[in-house]
Amino acid sequence: MAGSEAAWAAAKAGLTVVIHEMRPKVATFAHQTGKLAEMVCSNSFRSDDSEQNAVGLLHWEMRAAGSLTMEAADTHRLPAGGALAVDREPFSQYVTDKLRALPNVTVVEEEITALPGDGHWIFATGPLTSEALGAAIIAETGTERLAFYDAIAPIVYADSIDMDVAWMQSRYDKGETEEERKAYLNCPMTRDQYEAFIDALMGSDKAPFHEGEEAKYFDGCLPIEVMAERGRETLRHGPMKPVGLTNAHKPDEKAYAVVQLRRDNALGTLYNIVGFQTKMKYGSQTEVFRMIPGLENASFARLGGIHRNTFMNSPTLLDGEMRLKSKPHIRFAGQVTGVEGYVESAAMGLLAGRLAIAELSGKSLPPVPATTAMGALVSHITGGAEAKTFQPMNVNFGLFPPVDGLKGGRRGRKDRYKAYTDRAKADWQGWLGAA
Repeated sequence: MAGSEAAWAAAKAGLTVVIHEMRPKVATFAHQTGKLAEMVCSNSFRSDDSEQNAVGLLHWEMRAAGSLTMEAADTHRLPAGGALAVDREPFSQYVTDKLRALPNVTVVEEEITALPGDGHWIFATGPLTSEALGAAIIAETGTERLAFYDAIAPIVYADSIDMDVAWMQSRYDKGETEEERKAYLNCPMTRDQYEAFIDALMGSDKAPFHEGEEAKYFDGCLPIEVMAERGRETLRHGPMKPVGLTNAHKPDEKAYAVVQLRRDNALGTLYNIVGFQTKMKYGSQTEVFRMIPGLENASFARLGGIHRNTFMNSPTLLDGEMRLKSKPHIRFAGQVTGVEGYVESAAMGLLAGRLAIAELSGKSLPPVPATTAMGALVSHITGGAEAKTFQPMNVNFGLFPPVDGLKGGRRGRKDRYKAYTDRAKADWQGWLGAA
C-alpha cells in the first residue's frame, strides 16, 4: 500500500513512475496474488472516527490529501460498526487498475535485489522484504535487520456458522445504520467453555520457528495462544471480552466470553475471527476453533499462519524526509520503516511520494507538523523514538504534543482527543496548502 500511495502521488503530480513489483514471479508466504496493495492479515483499517481516534484522524488526513488507499477503501467499504473494513479482493483490484490505467505509470514485475547507486527511489517493500534486498540493506547500513512475527487470523465460511447460537451485533450497538449496528457475528461462551478453550489453546501444536529465529511479536498483533500464555483471563479482557453485547437468543444470560467475527467480503460469505491471529498448526486450529460455540461445524476458507515481519531501525538510518542517510537518493516508506498497520503504512507512502515530488521540483517543503497524525508518525520513526528499543508503532495520541490547559486522565479524554483532532486537521490543511 505504501508503494501504491507513493506512486499515485508522484504520477498525479505529472512525474513518470516505474513500480517494481516482485510478485507474482517471486512469492511470499502471506500473499496470494500479484496485485498491488494486497491485504494479507485483516480486512480492517480500524476506527473511522476522526474526532476521537488517532487512526480515524489519519484516515481524514489521507482523504484530504487525495489518498488512493482511502478512495479504494471507501469504494469497497463493508459494514463494520464504527470501523472501516473493506472487501479485500476488489479493494486491491481497484488500486491495481487505477495505477495501471495512468499513462505515466509502468509496472515492472521484477525483484530488486540491490540498492541502486543513482536515480530517485522509494523502497516500500513492506513487512515481507525479500531475503536478497534485506541482505543489501544490511550491507549498506551495517546493522542487523530487525524482525518480529506477524500472525494471520483464520477466515470462516458464513454458511458453516450455527446462527441458532451466534447472533449479529456490533459492540454497544455502534454504528449509524442498522447494517453497521449488526456488523459483527458473536459466539458466546460460558465459563466452563472458556476454560476448556484456554486449556486446548495452551496445549495445541504450534508451528516451529526456523533454526536461529527468535519470536519478536508486535504487541498489537499477538498470536492468540501467546496472549493466553500471559494469563488465563487475558483473552477475556482482549479479543474475547463480553462487554457491550447482549445474546439475542438468551438476552437474560450474560456470556463469560464472546468471540467476534467480522465480515470479510461484500457478499457476506466470509467472516474472519477478530483478533485470532495464530501460529498453531493447521490441525490444531480446526480442532481448537471448532470448540467455539456456533463454530462446531465451521468450514475454513483460510487458516491462520505466521510470517516474519521486517523493519529498519529508522531513527538511526533515515533523515527527517525519510531518506536513507547514507544514500539520500533513496527513501523508505511503509511498514519497513517501523510503522505498524495498513493505514500507517499507506500514510508513510503518501508522505514519501509528496516529499519526493517536492525534491524533484526543487521546492522546499516545511516539516510536516508533529501535531498531525501524519507528522506524529514520521517524527516518531525519524528521530522521536528511542533507537535502542525501537519497535513498530501504530498511530496513537501518545505520539502527539500535548494541548495546553486540558485535563488529563480518563475523565478528560473526550475533550482532549477532540482538541488533538481539531488542531491536527487545521495544521494538516495548512501544510497541504503550503505543499
